[in-house]
Amino acid sequence: MRPALAPALALALLAAPGCTSPRAAPVRAVPPMVVVSEADVVVREAPPHGAIGMSTAYRISDAAPQPRRMEFRRRILDPGAAVGEHPISHDEVYYVTAGRGVVISDGVEAQLTLGMAAYLYEGAVVGIRQTGEEPLSIIIAYPVDRPSR
Repeated sequence: MRPALAPALALALLAAPGCTSPRAAPVRAVPPMVVVSEADVVVREAPPHGAIGMSTAYRISDAAPQPRRMEFRRRILDPGAAVGEHPISHDEVYYVTAGRGVVISDGVEAQLTLGMAAYLYEGAVVGIRQTGEEPLSIIIAYPVDRPSR
């Protein structure tokens, strides 16, 4: 039987270069976090999937290095603008932070206002359009499609 090490000696050995504990954190290829300011990722452009009107896009997750597993974006649709209907290959969430809009999924429409979210399922044909007087601000989140192996 081996004698127990004094706690101070055990800590010193674990802190020595090349020494690891069975519970040591794995080496990561990505940073522990990425903090993103909207001001650094803002783009003024037509909305995707049809270029209906104009919008301001905040591609927040684009600032996170690969391999990332999700997209997280904010988009502000100007009055009359829309993200055109398009098929999705993953689940998506649209969350309203300001304004009013109508979301569509496989032909079914629903009104969305501040604090409401639409959970959209893989395989659906989806879109969203701004309604009302003020711009529609939404958060869009979805998983990154993984490449086939």
